[in-house]
Amino acid sequence: MKVAVTGAAGYLGTNLLRLLTEHGHQVTAIDRAVPGAATAPGVTWVRGDVLDPASMRTVLAGAEVVYHLVAVITLAEKNDLAWRVNTEGVRVVAEAALAVGARRMVHASSIHAFDQYSCGGRIDERAARSTDPALPVYDRSKWAGEVELRKVIDQGLDAVLCNPTGVFGPLDYSKPLSRINRTLKDAALGRVPAMIGGGFDLVDVRDVAQGLLLAGERGRTGENYLLGGSMISMLELCRVAAAHSGKKGPKFAIPPKLVSGVIPVLAPIGKLFNSDIVSKAALGALISAPIVDHGKAARELGYQPRPLDETVRDLVAFFDDPTRLAPPGARRIA
Repeated sequence: MKVAVTGAAGYLGTNLLRLLTEHGHQVTAIDRAVPGAATAPGVTWVRGDVLDPASMRTVLAGAEVVYHLVAVITLAEKNDLAWRVNTEGVRVVAEAALAVGARRMVHASSIHAFDQYSCGGRIDERAARSTDPALPVYDRSKWAGEVELRKVIDQGLDAVLCNPTGVFGPLDYSKPLSRINRTLKDAALGRVPAMIGGGFDLVDVRDVAQGLLLAGERGRTGENYLLGGSMISMLELCRVAAAHSGKKGPKFAIPPKLVSGVIPVLAPIGKLFNSDIVSKAALGALISAPIVDHGKAARELGYQPRPLDETVRDLVAFFDDPTRLAPPGARRIA
């Protein structure tokens, strides 16, 4: 089958491409930057701009299924590019998929499209959405992107929406690594003496890729599917990573509410260094720590995430040798 993947050079895209080629699909891999040399068999790289309708119609031509992964991830409260890419970009890709006759589109949204701050400690597909103007731009834009997609679904596009939780694990060739993987690499090196308290529902990136594939095959048109894993505290997660590499893990956790109390002082300092790590968005989900119910994906798609310990073990092995888990013939973008 001919499929197309936007954002194919990214972290999730790398893992999804691996899975799609293992299933024998012919993949058009779309990104702003493409490899200069041949990649895995069955993958054709093309440049594309999700904000350019003509570009998208050209690169999606002939695709039966479109996987839309492009997003700007930020912890900032405001970011104009993130808003455009995460909203307008979804609409442009959806309209192009409809125009070229794709039979299905799978949109990788996010748990952040659900309001994690006022969910009452639990999230399923019926939970409140990120409509509050006070929420960080990423949360609001991911929900707004779903709204834009539904307008095109109303015009006849067959599309399914997936909402992964906190994604981590191999293969991550990002520079820098994703935030969670970066933290776990430091923990695996014994460089995390303490950790901020709180927890989050985390999921292996390979399970998210599998969930997207299952959604393309079995998902119901217009439905959301939460792709979660397991709830774990960041303290425990770092200790597991340290244990897998024979290092000492963090000894204690700093209460997130204590850290949040000094955000008004630390956030402006972070902006001076072009960092959004110390921000309301960075700590909000840890403080609320909602339980995520991915039962709908399990029932309707057959989605089954692996144990977190397996992911951490494989991630530590990946840090030690980035080629160990890569498929034969695969090449990464420099």
